[in-house]
Amino acid sequence: MERPVRSQLETGAHRVRRNLADSVRIDTRTLVVFRVFVGLLIIADVFLRSRNLSFYYTEDGVVPQSIAMELSADNAFSFYHLTTDPTVIAALMGLQVLIAIQLIVGYKTRLAMVLSFLFVVSLDHHNPLVLSYADTLFRLLLFWAIFLPLGERWSVDAVHADRGPRESVAGIASALILSQMVYMYFLNWYHKSQSDLWTGGEATPLVMGLDDMTFLLTPYIRQFPALLELGTHLWYYMLMFSWLLIVLVGRKRMFLVALFVGGHVSFILTVRIGAFPYVAIAGLLLFLQAQFWTDLKRVADLLDVDRSRLTRTRRTLASHAASVPNPCLSSPSLDRFRGNVHSVFLGIVVGSLVLLSILSYVPVVSVIDGNSPPEQQVDDIASSFGVDQPEWSVFAPEPRTTDRYYVFPAVTEDGEYIDAYNERELTYERPSDELQTQYDTYRERFYMNSVRSSGLNDNEVPTALAEHLCSTWEDDHGEELTHINMYVVSEDITYETIDDHDERDRNTTHLYEHGCGDNEPKEIQPPEL
Repeated sequence: MERPVRSQLETGAHRVRRNLADSVRIDTRTLVVFRVFVGLLIIADVFLRSRNLSFYYTEDGVVPQSIAMELSADNAFSFYHLTTDPTVIAALMGLQVLIAIQLIVGYKTRLAMVLSFLFVVSLDHHNPLVLSYADTLFRLLLFWAIFLPLGERWSVDAVHADRGPRESVAGIASALILSQMVYMYFLNWYHKSQSDLWTGGEATPLVMGLDDMTFLLTPYIRQFPALLELGTHLWYYMLMFSWLLIVLVGRKRMFLVALFVGGHVSFILTVRIGAFPYVAIAGLLLFLQAQFWTDLKRVADLLDVDRSRLTRTRRTLASHAASVPNPCLSSPSLDRFRGNVHSVFLGIVVGSLVLLSILSYVPVVSVIDGNSPPEQQVDDIASSFGVDQPEWSVFAPEPRTTDRYYVFPAVTEDGEYIDAYNERELTYERPSDELQTQYDTYRERFYMNSVRSSGLNDNEVPTALAEHLCSTWEDDHGEELTHINMYVVSEDITYETIDDHDERDRNTTHLYEHGCGDNEPKEIQPPEL
């Protein structure tokens, strides 16, 4: 009797372990797609940032290194903090692109992943005023990806390996990176659940009324508020049940992943929020398991797709990869040492997460010598590398229902009043019906959010922008400025004014006043709106 019971328990335990492993299993072909995708995202991000290299990333711009270091976490890691030379900064950005290419082709992949992560963190800390949740999620995904075998297939490393590739991986590392996505979605749902606008379905129609961040298809879909309300409910419940991304496997998981990817694609087509949808899609790709690749092959067979060209291309690339030098020290003892280092470091990370989770709910006093409590020390280290978890309160708990645009009333040396931000005669009317066009890049909107919050909190960010405008205005426009103010104009969005900004209530908020050169600051009063 005892033996059958024990056998049943062992069978049940084996089934549980197998199901858990299957839930966090990542196909190595999926890892290839993820590796290439994040490498391309790094390259795209560097090139997009380079358009404003002088303005955002040098001492001659609006975010000198002193401000960047002051507003970053204590001891924030950044290669860029080692220099203020614009040429060296540009060279570091170029090096970041080269390392991303190394990651894409899978050459010394883990090293490329570590360096890519450090360079992404460095660039973010070089200007924390232009960052968003997309940058936070990207850093976290890159960090967890360090522990995954990204070069297992279709890489230079795979060609150099003396063994065949594994079909999939399942373990702590895969569980952590998948859990990151679920944690983000589920915590965001929790915040949204506190809002009647989200639970009632009104959030998305109101968000679509934000002219300062919507574009492309938004003017058309605003005409269908009932459809937008349905979209609100769908997204809300997708977030609520996001844990099913891990629990489900096979085609059921594929269907849920497709829903989330579809949601992010809709963001790409309607909301100008930068890289967030692309980064989220990169994370969602990791949930595609072997069933996806099996079904993809069946679809290719049904469509009679000729895969011979792809096979020839792969063989050609493999022959080129084989000719790439492979300098390495390899021996059984050294391989064991590397594996032990990987396991120990991953164990430290997991242990720190567990410790932080436990101590967050347990009152802990500082030790006698006055050091910070353990959870604070762990959090400080995470913050210095940009991998501390935020609240994930994207459009939550309440969605933003206030449109914004900026007016910088300024006085020239001839006594003329102008709007220095929009480069026009002074008026507090909208600079454009499509307010998102007031920003040259999506990162400018995040920067102006930082200017707005800094102006309300009285720090050096608006001062640096005002001084930059004072010093460059004459070169760009042929006349000097004597005074400059900063205002944000807000429009309250209601259900009735989603598509009618003329009927919205408006108000102005004074952010900052500045005197150029030796002039004393003075406030330039706006008219009644």
